[in-house]
Amino acid sequence: MSDGCTPAPALGPEQLEHVVALAGDLARAGQSAELEEFLDHGLPVDVPDHDGNTLLMLAAYHGQPATVRALLARGADPNQRNSRDQSPVAGALFKGEDDVVRLLVAAGADLDAGTPTARAAAQLFGRSELLDELLDELLDEL
Repeated sequence: MSDGCTPAPALGPEQLEHVVALAGDLARAGQSAELEEFLDHGLPVDVPDHDGNTLLMLAAYHGQPATVRALLARGADPNQRNSRDQSPVAGALFKGEDDVVRLLVAAGADLDAGTPTARAAAQLFGRSELLDELLDELLDEL
C-alpha cells in the first residue's frame, strides 16, 4: 500500500489478473463506487479480462445501468468487442437489458459491429422494435 509519498509498486502479471478479476466481479454486481476506486487507483477503464471482456461489457451483459453510465462517463469504449467479437450492445440486447441498450446507443455504440451485430441480435431475439424506437429517439434529438 502506498503512503502517499512512495509510489505504489507495479503489479506483476498474476496480481494484475487478480485485480482485473475483482474489478470484473464488481462490474457484474453493479458495485459502481467500489469499481471506481479501482479506476481511481490506475486500473484502465477498458482493461480486458482473460476472455477479452471489458468492465463495460460485463456491466452491460449483467444489466447494471448505473455502472454502465459510470464507466461511459470515465471514457469506456462502447464498441470494444471481446475475444469472441461480441459487442456490449449486442450482449445487452441478448439479455433484454433495455436501459443498458439505451445508454450504449446514446454513447455511440455501433449497431453493425461484432458477431453477431446488434441489429442481427435484435432481429434474432425479437427486439428490433427496441432498436427502431431508440434510433427514432436519437433522430428526434438532432
